[in-house]
Amino acid sequence: MSTTQSERLRELLEPLVSSKELDLEEIEVASVGRKRVLRVVIDSDDGVDLDQIAEISRELSEKLDESDAMGDGEYTLEVGSPGAERPLSEHRHYLRAVGRLVKFQLTEGGELIARILEVDDEGVDLEVPGVKGRKPTARRLAFDEIAKARVEVEFNRKDKKEEEA
Repeated sequence: MSTTQSERLRELLEPLVSSKELDLEEIEVASVGRKRVLRVVIDSDDGVDLDQIAEISRELSEKLDESDAMGDGEYTLEVGSPGAERPLSEHRHYLRAVGRLVKFQLTEGGELIARILEVDDEGVDLEVPGVKGRKPTARRLAFDEIAKARVEVEFNRKDKKEEEA
């Protein structure tokens, strides 16, 4: 059974990322001209800041230099977070998105934009915004009803601290 380069890289890097109480969300090796780029996406329940990204980037670079996982050619290491419009594909992603507005592609067709209120093992409880002055409505989606989900950017979103005040 052969393993792909991404799988080998994940096996090499994931223990280091996990030791920092972070999740290794994605690894991608891409060719850009003659160079290769290794993109590593990390996250945690509390998000990641630039200091954490810089620290883990240095440590991942050292780990990669000690191994032959990237071969002999030149490459660039890019470490970052999932970004504002992150896709939700794991249970932990939904938990991290509680309170956020999410665009759902439904397995039976159509889409829904709603705020995640609660997450359990079977699905999500949502608040669907009201249209034209109507009150928001509650809705439940089971995970098997969701084909895709992505966090929506909200420019006028109230911070949790503002809502509690």
